[in-house]
Amino acid sequence: MTDDPLLPFDLPAVQRKKLTIDFDGGNQSSDAGALLLREAERKIGVCRRLAEAMPDRREPARVEHAMFELVMARAVAIACGYKDGNDLNRLRDDPLMKIAIDRCPESGAPLPSQSTISRLENAPTKTEAARLTAALVDQFCASVAPGKEELFDIDDTFCAAHGGQQLALWNGHEDERGFSPMHIYHVRTGLPVVTILRSAKTPKGTEVRTVIKHVTKRIRKQWPKTRIIWRGDSHYGRVEAMDWLEDNDCGYIFGLPGNKVLDGFVAKAADYLHVRHAMGSEEKLRCYESFEYQAGSWSHPRRVVARLEVSLQPDPNEKGAMRQELDVRYVVTSLAGDPQHVYDQAYCERGQMENLIKLHKAQLASDRTSCHSATANQVRLVLHTAAFWLMATVRSAIPKTDPLAKAEFATIRERLIKVGARVIEHVARIRIHLPTSCPERALFRQVALGLMPAVP
Repeated sequence: MTDDPLLPFDLPAVQRKKLTIDFDGGNQSSDAGALLLREAERKIGVCRRLAEAMPDRREPARVEHAMFELVMARAVAIACGYKDGNDLNRLRDDPLMKIAIDRCPESGAPLPSQSTISRLENAPTKTEAARLTAALVDQFCASVAPGKEELFDIDDTFCAAHGGQQLALWNGHEDERGFSPMHIYHVRTGLPVVTILRSAKTPKGTEVRTVIKHVTKRIRKQWPKTRIIWRGDSHYGRVEAMDWLEDNDCGYIFGLPGNKVLDGFVAKAADYLHVRHAMGSEEKLRCYESFEYQAGSWSHPRRVVARLEVSLQPDPNEKGAMRQELDVRYVVTSLAGDPQHVYDQAYCERGQMENLIKLHKAQLASDRTSCHSATANQVRLVLHTAAFWLMATVRSAIPKTDPLAKAEFATIRERLIKVGARVIEHVARIRIHLPTSCPERALFRQVALGLMPAVP
């Protein structure tokens, strides 16, 4: 015998009825939603694609866990809320986690342990990790039907370091050491294209150009007729990137820091806006300007769009008093059209990317880049992105009329993934009993059947 049976025990009675607790409930799991993640993988194949791109130097005769099983186990665990590789140690015998990687819940071998997962993350070389990252771009291109024009957002976010890791730098704004991984998302679908580990510093123009160049070329191999447009804040509006985009028939719209020369272009419009606001009753007024501008490092003039806003703000010099304040924002772009549309629609909608990064970083714990090696941490980002794909695929199967169709991953995990289930393995059948009281049972069934491939 490997485990001593635990004796039943009693708790205070409920309505004079004795309350007895035992551990004879059978093989159960708290992650019934792993079934949905399994069907999501069968539909899009992101973990299988990554497994094929992952190097495997193990001796075939001694392999206990296929590469796909390793990648799938890690991605499903992340999607279920298990942040670290060492969580796999206590999930090794979870029946539904076994089913997620196509193992029988009782007779199947245990899941890979933390040490096996650690070897997986540390196995690739720098070049192999780059190929693995490129596989994410291929996954995106294979999953999305291209249009004539497609818009991509690029941004970075701060992730604190957990020790003396490679590439970790001090960030004065965050007041701690860490990384600033670069995220790229497809605007129309909200799907991740790629995530790249980098130091916690403002990217240089050559770095921005390199990333944009490689991702653009990779996408164009599969989308040759699509015009690609890039969007980002002022960190990415670098002359090196804009020159390359113009030379390669790509569009762009980037934030542009203000200066005295730019302020001079909008001085008349600002004065007029001040007068209109002073004579009117509106809380704030806006106007938009467009003009050609050439910075000292630019080889030619480019179109700049300015958004001017005058509003009443508290006067710091006089308590209780209000005064007019002018706020001016600039963007540099290759796009044509009305200045208001270019700024409000083409540029300001990039705020949605902050929500996507939050899903990736906070709700799928991609900031757990705690390996010492920078290459291993890049592999971790790839695995967390795979979990993003699985969760996004589950959400896409929810009917549009259901409130969960636009829910965050944390809400979907709470409502559809973290569901208790009893698992019984027979000779020719596996039965999974979900709670009769499950509040989302109809939706669970609908999503599970909707993720299954169509049968001719």
